[in-house]
Amino acid sequence: METLQATFFLFVLAPLVNPAPPLQQESLQVYEYDTDVSMGSLTQQDYEMQSKDIRKDGTNVSLDTSLILQSDDSQLDVPPTKDTNLPTCLLCVCLSGSVYCEEIDIEAVPPLPKETAYLYARFNKIKRIAASDFADITTLRRIDFSGNRIEEIEDGAFSKLLLLEELSLAENRLVKLPVLPPKLTTFNANQNRIKSRGIKANAFKKLTNLAYLYLGHNALESVPLNLPESLRILHLQYNNITTITDDTFCKSNNTRYIRTRMDEIRMEGNPIVLAKHVNAFSCLRMLPVGTYY
Repeated sequence: METLQATFFLFVLAPLVNPAPPLQQESLQVYEYDTDVSMGSLTQQDYEMQSKDIRKDGTNVSLDTSLILQSDDSQLDVPPTKDTNLPTCLLCVCLSGSVYCEEIDIEAVPPLPKETAYLYARFNKIKRIAASDFADITTLRRIDFSGNRIEEIEDGAFSKLLLLEELSLAENRLVKLPVLPPKLTTFNANQNRIKSRGIKANAFKKLTNLAYLYLGHNALESVPLNLPESLRILHLQYNNITTITDDTFCKSNNTRYIRTRMDEIRMEGNPIVLAKHVNAFSCLRMLPVGTYY
């Protein structure tokens, strides 16, 4: 009987007195502690050390992205210079020989890539065009400065642009016209403050390719002289034109002369009665638009 009781104690009661250690629970606690604390502190320490290295020598930029953004912003603040095309092409859009600098509030003509053929700088705050602006850009074919504040164009600003075909200076503050390049086909100076004395007598005479001339909404007192034979469209509406002569469009000494290319002349909005100057239109295929009574 005593032997049976001893056996029961060893196999039944002994495990309850000395239970086995919870191995899984203990290993789990060690794992969580080591991972969360030791690995986290190492990661933070490495980041801080590398960040200090970046600030110290500026060579490692793989971690500190704020430095990259600051570097990019600083490049945008670099003022345009004649030594590089990069600032202009960051400020504007440069694409296949065309430069688009529209509505960005620039106050001067930016330095252009030497291969520029088309410049669009509309609706800015440009006040003056200097001769040096295009001194090295001989490839220009079209320039559009519409909607600026241009009051002055330096002598010779366009003189070297022998390939220029289209020039727009509309919606500015000009009181006189610059010397225009010889191959111009289209010239737009609508909505300025140009008076007749601001246009030289031979301003258009040598422009043998000029087909479209827009001088509406200015302060002209007379029609410009020596208009080229190539002219097709002439806009002079809403000026202060009071008189025209028989030689304004035609040739008084040649009654057989016909302007074969002239398709349109607009003169409405001027204080002139066109019916009083019938002989002035005898060489035209159609009468000018304007007041006749």
